[in-house]
Amino acid sequence: MKSGDLFAKAQTLMPGGVSSPVRAIKPYPFYTAHAEGAHITTVDGATLVDCCMAYGPLLLGHAHPEIKKAIAAQLEKGWLYGTPTPYEPEFARLVTGDHPGMDMIRFVSSGSEATMAAIRLARGFTGKSDIVKIEGGFHGAHDAVLVKAGSGATTMGVPDSAGVLAALVAHTRQLPYNDPEALETLLAKNADIAALIIEPVLGNIGPVLPKDGYLKDVRGITRAHDVLLIFDEVITGYRLGIGGAQVKFGVRPDLTTLGKIIGGGLPIGAFCGRREIMQQVAPQGPVYQAGTFSGNPLSLAAGIATVRWLHDHPGIYPDLAEKARAIGESIGGGTGGSFVRIGSMFKYFFRAAAPQNYTEVKECDTAAFTRFWQKMLEQGVFLPPSQFETNFLSVAHSAKDLEAITGGYAVCR
Repeated sequence: MKSGDLFAKAQTLMPGGVSSPVRAIKPYPFYTAHAEGAHITTVDGATLVDCCMAYGPLLLGHAHPEIKKAIAAQLEKGWLYGTPTPYEPEFARLVTGDHPGMDMIRFVSSGSEATMAAIRLARGFTGKSDIVKIEGGFHGAHDAVLVKAGSGATTMGVPDSAGVLAALVAHTRQLPYNDPEALETLLAKNADIAALIIEPVLGNIGPVLPKDGYLKDVRGITRAHDVLLIFDEVITGYRLGIGGAQVKFGVRPDLTTLGKIIGGGLPIGAFCGRREIMQQVAPQGPVYQAGTFSGNPLSLAAGIATVRWLHDHPGIYPDLAEKARAIGESIGGGTGGSFVRIGSMFKYFFRAAAPQNYTEVKECDTAAFTRFWQKMLEQGVFLPPSQFETNFLSVAHSAKDLEAITGGYAVCR
């Protein structure tokens, strides 16, 4: 059955015919038959160079043999127990050891679950009610962070989804990225703020990069006002290197959320942080969090295999950064566009200057991006289907794949 037929059937059974809104490509999405390395093969017979990589988790590429081996070995022993497994302390020791200041960790099943729990923990630990998020920062699809961006630096939140209570998101403040002065002003006037949650690199509208010193300023300001700093590293964790953005930029948050890469392509999330904060999580403390699939052995087996492989191959990070640099150098900025990269994350923005916050990202020519995206697909290159999503490279992308990407940009931009 071809993609068009599958989508027609799916539309009668699933809202919008998809399991996540970004997949609702017009006139219909392609359906994947299988994937390996840096390539996706569709049910229609097309083979595509993949720059989406499942929106970030597949740093080692599709169907990496070491991860397959780990999953297969665990499948022989069962895939869900509802009890602790030896993988949990092993992986906890591995992940916390990679992040200075990260003393304890709780495994969950998704990045959204991790950020939801981290926010609850911050409120429980501090006894304060409000949180601050950055405009354009995405922290999952739960109520506290589904707040319309761009409504003013210090205004109360406005729900960004039907079904989200205004009274709930009234406790979520918003600030522009790369603006430490706005943060200082907000915290100086509000004593009931428990935490600031921030993507250190804005990944869901970017990448949008922090200005020099910005993240260190954020750390200093939050500490001065006794506000917890939560780094949402669901995207950047192990993507920018061992230890993620907090090691790369030399900033130690109070809490961190992880996901994507630490599951090796299987569902996972984690929230982690200072011991005195994490000890407030049930059953040790009064902040409740639980989940049937939390710490499941399949995801942990895949995650351990992934992180151990990364430890054994530290040279992949400069290699990936060089691949992204080569793409940027090849395609340049061009008329009306700008190329942004960090590590293995990159994006071509249809805006003359690289955006530095959500307001500037919204100035991009999204109609031009849509035309560009469709042409790139016709050239055999699959990019995330939104101007507001990051492109990702993997260790599986070859020189030939890079030629396909840069060649596509040259033709389609």
